[in-house]
Amino acid sequence: MMLLKSKFKGLLFACAAIAFTCAAHAADNELGVYPPWSRGANNPTLDKGMDFTVPEVDNLPDFHGNLTDHKLAVFVGGNYFFAMAPLVAEFEKQNPEYKGKIYYETIPPGLVAKQIQMGGTITVGNMTWTVQADVYAAGLKRVESMLKEGYVNAPIVTYATNTLTIMVPKGNPAHIRSLNDLGKPGVRLVMPNPEFEGIGRQIKASLNKAGGAELVKAVYETKVKNGETLLTHIHHRQSPLYLMQGKADAGVTWQSEAIFEEKVGNPISHVAIPDEQNATGIYAAAVVKGAKNPGGAKKWVDFLNSPSGLAVFEQYGFKAVKK
Repeated sequence: MMLLKSKFKGLLFACAAIAFTCAAHAADNELGVYPPWSRGANNPTLDKGMDFTVPEVDNLPDFHGNLTDHKLAVFVGGNYFFAMAPLVAEFEKQNPEYKGKIYYETIPPGLVAKQIQMGGTITVGNMTWTVQADVYAAGLKRVESMLKEGYVNAPIVTYATNTLTIMVPKGNPAHIRSLNDLGKPGVRLVMPNPEFEGIGRQIKASLNKAGGAELVKAVYETKVKNGETLLTHIHHRQSPLYLMQGKADAGVTWQSEAIFEEKVGNPISHVAIPDEQNATGIYAAAVVKGAKNPGGAKKWVDFLNSPSGLAVFEQYGFKAVKK
């Protein structure tokens, strides 16, 4: 009997601990901290079943939809993860046969490419699954590389452009005014990891325009070594997270991401980069070789470049590619 009471007390303690942890994370969610990009709003699946999501513990913010019951699989470089939910909604409105039947991923473009190259198989935590991508969308250079390597089919369709900005916490407490301020000792940064994020190349080019090789070295070498630059390990959606957590004073991201954070009410602002120091990203998409639904994939690619698709992008500061 004593043993049963002891076990029962232990079970109650464990349940209380789990409840406390979930409540704490729920409180963080109310503050818009864990995470600032999802809150479950981007899942296009109609029948979601049991919900077991604890941010920062059991969470897959880059994977959306039903893994085993979909008609179209879209693999997107995470540069516009925030635009995908309204894009999917608009596409489904125009193509009702796809309602609740779209699966999409928004991990960094280099990692999406790697997953396609590995046959669509990916492991996250203790779960491994395989999905055949129908569409690959990323920066133009990355998509061109995938075409050259034989992983996507021509034609490549370009549709939107984006520019860089300096993301800062609301109120800009570190008083960041320019790219050159990022090289100052004591200014803590969160920067996209150039190893797998295409934006890293554009950021380095922009830093070089503003302060030469010395500024590039200060931001991406010296400060990385001394701990003043944190490099993202998922992708640059982590930048606003770290800024809101007080781990960094600034970080360079796409302008569209700062606009998104401001739109949803997160305590984020941004400092504009002059045109002569800025860099432009061009987004492109193509049908993946061996796609299970090449017809649907072409519909999605064409939709991205349509007036209704571009209207979604324009809400976040993207511009249509000039033809």
